[in-house]
Amino acid sequence: MALSDILVFTMSAVIFRLVFGTLRVFLPGAGDRWRGWLLLVASILAVYWLQPPLPIRYIDFWLPTLTLLLVFLCWLVTAPREKRFARENLATIGLLVITILATGMTRYLSISGVITPSRPPEIWQVALLLVVVALLVGTLRVFLPGAGLLLRFPRSAATVPGITIFLLLFLFIILKLPALTLAASAGLRGLMGQSGSMANATDLRWLGFSYVAFRLIHTLRDRQTGRLPAVSLREYLVYVIFFPSFTAGPIDRLERFVKDLRQPMGLSSPGQLHPECSDEDFAVAGRRLLMGLFKKFALADGLALVALNAINAPQVQSTGWMWIVLYAYSLQIYLDFSGYTDIAIGLGRLLGIRLPENFNQPYLKPNLTQFWNNWHMTLTQWLRAYFFNPVTRSLRSARRPMPPMTVLFITQVSSMLLIGLWHGITWNFALWGLWHGIGIFAQNRWSDWIRPRVTGLDAHPWFKKGVAAAGTLLTFHYVTLGWVWFALPDLTLAGQVFQRLFGL
Repeated sequence: MALSDILVFTMSAVIFRLVFGTLRVFLPGAGDRWRGWLLLVASILAVYWLQPPLPIRYIDFWLPTLTLLLVFLCWLVTAPREKRFARENLATIGLLVITILATGMTRYLSISGVITPSRPPEIWQVALLLVVVALLVGTLRVFLPGAGLLLRFPRSAATVPGITIFLLLFLFIILKLPALTLAASAGLRGLMGQSGSMANATDLRWLGFSYVAFRLIHTLRDRQTGRLPAVSLREYLVYVIFFPSFTAGPIDRLERFVKDLRQPMGLSSPGQLHPECSDEDFAVAGRRLLMGLFKKFALADGLALVALNAINAPQVQSTGWMWIVLYAYSLQIYLDFSGYTDIAIGLGRLLGIRLPENFNQPYLKPNLTQFWNNWHMTLTQWLRAYFFNPVTRSLRSARRPMPPMTVLFITQVSSMLLIGLWHGITWNFALWGLWHGIGIFAQNRWSDWIRPRVTGLDAHPWFKKGVAAAGTLLTFHYVTLGWVWFALPDLTLAGQVFQRLFGL
């Protein structure tokens, strides 16, 4: 999000909070009824608003539209069959269609984009897409009588969610693997009457897709295991595309988010603040917003002028300066990411949603395991719940179980490799993931070996503090060295940076 976007969202959230607080005074219950609908419309429009401009004609309108339709289809897969066509859900479908069409009609208001980055396509094309989706849904209902839409599972309630997860992962691979992204860009350019020779892997920057995919997979997987609570389409859409956390997280859980969404917000009676709408909320939100803005736009953007990148890396000739630019990058990426998280939490608090924390002083942790328990915590928790734990149980319960140490090595290294590939399916991100996976495994083995040998440290508090400080320093530098792989796509250049760092 740009600074202008954040300011617009902040002012809108403040007005939203004040208006609904007032409604609770003069029209008890009205604010609560309309709050979810207004959040839905705001989030839908934000999906279009935040999408960056792209060189492929109309693609910056189609990608947000596909996001909305994808979320809608995943809700169909996860929703209880008997509740899919409840009145509220039909109203939500109608509102979704009207908002998409209204956004498309802004084409006739300007020669450039009003809500979208560029001018939307012809309105008949938008309507045609919606008609095709409606016909597809209707056809499925005809051929699956009594099955609702998509959810009459053949023998297993896990089949359709499993297929949907596979399709999401397939889309993810196309967007993250440069060769496939380039081919997709060339194909789309051809469809739009543009030259395929101008295709570039950056042509398909589908904003928010990574976080949307994580939220959708969470709901699909919980549907498979029977843990997913029943929610309306409106609640599901707001959860997935909630605009404060749409672009940079955190990755919330549906059941926790919906609990906040259903919580009344505003003044419970004249002169009496509702517990969830107290002055403390405004104070917390303001503090987090100011902190996030300072981190991102003052500190992180300032450090970006000297931080390690593919342009300045070949120009740095001394070991000392190479460490300085690397330290700058290490601090910049933390301040940038945690700054956006603070902004998201502050905006969410204004809107009555208490988003989970995502960072907790990770660079001050004494080992790599604790670093990852405090860096992008919601991603780590997601991966632990939906990959690490299931794979560990599967390997340990196999007919021929592997040795525990082998299981731990496979799961820890593969988990961190997946985190690396989530950022991009390239060699530098793969090496960054392996760097952390092997580091965590080695650190765990060292901790297990040293723990019984230092049981007497409690009697020497100063020595214990010294050991913790040394662990923190070592962990920080291990993480910082790993950022070389993250920052530089060119492996040869990354190798040269390592040589310069160690004076080779």
